[in-house]
Amino acid sequence: MELPFNEAGVSVTRTALSAAGQVFPLRDIDDMRIVPGQRKRTVPIALSLIGVAGAAVGGAYGSGAGLACGVMLVVVGWLAWIWQEAPHQLIVVTGGESREAVWSADLVFLERVERAVRSAKAASTASSPGAEPSASRPAAQ
Repeated sequence: MELPFNEAGVSVTRTALSAAGQVFPLRDIDDMRIVPGQRKRTVPIALSLIGVAGAAVGGAYGSGAGLACGVMLVVVGWLAWIWQEAPHQLIVVTGGESREAVWSADLVFLERVERAVRSAKAASTASSPGAEPSASRPAAQ
């Protein structure tokens, strides 16, 4: 059986989405949405402010160690902001209930998963036995 999508522990088949030990049948999925995450500001800003205060006190009292430690804390706060990953979520709505299906720091990956699920769902509804007969066949008389 061919897997339309299988990457990083997430599989999308013709019948289901499987991620993080959860299986969502495609027929039960009503909707999907990606919730982009935000970076947290508290720790980087707190580190930088403590560093600025330490550098100011160290500079005012002529303490090289205080100045150096303050500057290092400012740099650590800046690095904490730069390297911080924002958690993005793929939310699947089944039976009117929203559930987190996939969590990733890579927004592009979640968009690929969403596209794969939507295309597999469209393919499964197009090939379902209850689909309308083709208009190209002549009607029986």
